[in-house]
Amino acid sequence: MADIRKNEILKSYTTFRCGGPASEFAEPSTEEEIIGLLSYAKKENREVLILGAGSNMLISDQGFDGLVIRISRKMADINILEEDEEGYVTIEAMAGASLALFGNTCTRQSLEGAEFCCGIPGNVGGAVFMNAGAYGREIKDIAVSVSYIEDNELKEIPASECGFGYRKSIFEEKASSGKNIVITKMTARLKKGDKEKIEAYVNELREKRTRSQPLDVPSAGSTFKRPEGYYAGALIEGSGLKGFKLDDSGAQVSPKHAGFVVNNGGTASASDVMRLIRYIQDKVYKDSNVRLQTEVRIVGKWE
Repeated sequence: MADIRKNEILKSYTTFRCGGPASEFAEPSTEEEIIGLLSYAKKENREVLILGAGSNMLISDQGFDGLVIRISRKMADINILEEDEEGYVTIEAMAGASLALFGNTCTRQSLEGAEFCCGIPGNVGGAVFMNAGAYGREIKDIAVSVSYIEDNELKEIPASECGFGYRKSIFEEKASSGKNIVITKMTARLKKGDKEKIEAYVNELREKRTRSQPLDVPSAGSTFKRPEGYYAGALIEGSGLKGFKLDDSGAQVSPKHAGFVVNNGGTASASDVMRLIRYIQDKVYKDSNVRLQTEVRIVGKWE
C-alpha cells in the first residue's frame, strides 16, 4: 500500500491556492495501491476524497477529515497504440496525466480532435469525471472507454455507458451517492490529420483563452455551470459584479471574465472565496431570478 502522510496541507494541491489539512494523504503509483488504500479506508471507517490536479475544487479551511487519495504524476503515462485501416489512432492516458499534456501529445502525433484539451487545467481523471470541455468539444467526443475502480474492483466500460452530459458523468453521479470511484485510465480514438492545421487551431484556442480568461491568477476555472438559456458570466456582469470584491481578502470576480472567481496573490482563505460565491449567487438570483450552480466542487465543512 502507498505511504500515508498525516495532516497534509491541501492548499498547494489546488489551483485556488486555499484549503486546510487532510487528516491522511496518499499518492498511489498503481491501481493495486489505490485498491489497498480504499480497503484501508473501509476498514478504518475513513471518508475518502479523490484529488487530481485540484483545478476544479474548493476545499474548506477546515480541510478534509479523512483520507485524500491524490492521483498524480505517479500515474501519468500516455501511450500511443495502433493506427487502424480508417486512419484512426488509439491512445491511452492514465488518470494522473495532465490534460494539456494529453492534448499536446495528440498534436505532436498529428491527431485531430483533442485540440480543446491543450488549454484546460487539470488531469485526465478529473476531465473524465466531469466531462470537461471547451470551444464546443468535450471528453465524450474523444473517449472510447474508461477504466475505474469501484467496490475495490477494476472495471472498464465503453464511453457510451459513461453517462456523459454537460459537466457530468456516471462517475460523478456515483460519487455524489457516496460511492468511492477512482478513474484510472481513459482510452481515446482520434483521426490522423494535418499537423500544421492542428497546431494552428491549438494556437488559435490558446490565444482566445489568453485574451479572455484570467490565467495569471489562482482560480478554479469557470466557477459556475452555464444555466440553460444563459451564460453565467453575462448574468454576473449584468448584476454589476465584474471586478467586484467583498473585501481586501484577495477573493474577487475577475475583471477579465466575470465567470471566474479569482484569488489574487493566493491570499484569500477558502471561506473568503465561498462568501463571495454565495454573494454572487444571491445577487444574480435577485436580479435575474436564476440561481447559479457551482461548477467548482465544494469539499469539507463550512460555516
